[in-house]
Amino acid sequence: MARPKSKEELKLQSTENYFKLIEFVEQLEQEDQQAEFPEGYLNRNISDVLCHLHQWHLMMLEWYRTGMKGEKPDMPAKGYTWKTLPDLNREIWEQYRDTPLDEAKSMLHSSFADLQYIIDKHTDEELFEKKRYPWTGSTSLGAYLISATSSHYDWALKLIKKCLKNR
Repeated sequence: MARPKSKEELKLQSTENYFKLIEFVEQLEQEDQQAEFPEGYLNRNISDVLCHLHQWHLMMLEWYRTGMKGEKPDMPAKGYTWKTLPDLNREIWEQYRDTPLDEAKSMLHSSFADLQYIIDKHTDEELFEKKRYPWTGSTSLGAYLISATSSHYDWALKLIKKCLKNR
């Protein structure tokens, strides 16, 4: 699927990829929904993956709130750089690793809705004009939202399928 270039495409792709992921998880047998992933993967099960997505939603929401106030957000998170993402992702895993799957689904659904609200309230220009907001640097708000939504959901679905297949 081509990378979204408009509000309509972003809304459609983020929603389609989100529900594709959720529907895939929901159609699995309960045993598969709770299954441990093979060794070598940071996220050890489906709940871990959904919590990872949820936390990245929360970070995106914080970047947005801070950036839109004219301040510089801590990106990706306070104390981390883009080069130390593995450490950040490990911290996310540690924070959420005992989260029950139903709770992970609920948290993800809530933060998904919050990001959809942000997409809804902006125009094509506000979403896709590069350098429009100082906090997004040389890219666009839409690029950040794509990374936090449709692209991330696609990654999650592929990871879950691969891990369930290889266990």
